[in-house]
Amino acid sequence: MKLIQKNYENTIIIQKSKFIAEAYRVNSVDEVEQILSSIRKKYYDASHHCYAYRIDQNLQKMSDDGEPAKTAGAPILDVILKKNIEKILIVVTRYFGGTLLGAGGLVRAYSGAASKVIENAQFFHTVEQQRFHIICSYAEHQIIMKMMPYLQIEKTSFLSEVILLGSCKLEDYPKLQNDIYQFKLKDAKLEDLGVSLVEVPLDTFSE
Repeated sequence: MKLIQKNYENTIIIQKSKFIAEAYRVNSVDEVEQILSSIRKKYYDASHHCYAYRIDQNLQKMSDDGEPAKTAGAPILDVILKKNIEKILIVVTRYFGGTLLGAGGLVRAYSGAASKVIENAQFFHTVEQQRFHIICSYAEHQIIMKMMPYLQIEKTSFLSEVILLGSCKLEDYPKLQNDIYQFKLKDAKLEDLGVSLVEVPLDTFSE
């Protein structure tokens, strides 16, 4: 399963028709409806707002929004399923350019628009991670960031000391404890925050 954490947008032109594709991270049907309402207001003069969403394996939906049946929503959903993405909504807004594309042309256009909008997306997946809290000096912070690349730092606060909130693989937590000792980080205070599900980039761990 793949996830996105931010929104993406891309526009393609096919025979003078403009296809504006937008991908959103969504966690509920209510969020989907809110986003669709906003897009319809934003592009109030568009010809169609076709979309597909997949919250999880049991909750997904598509809409052709006036285009011929199965020429818009289905191709968009197919892209989502082939990429194995969940908690995503892809909306493709079309401004008709005056040339009919035919059923095959529409399928290629909507599929292409959906594929293009997530082409350069950063994907994440959910894994069990050991979460931790580190308080350290500024000098120690530089050592941690340079010598411990296996850490996923979620938040850094620079105060009188540096406060790090992050996570790592379960098997890497003993390594973190050992590295703090090995690199003589005498002022570093490590606190175990327990194990929880964390979203991490797919290029960080094997899929």
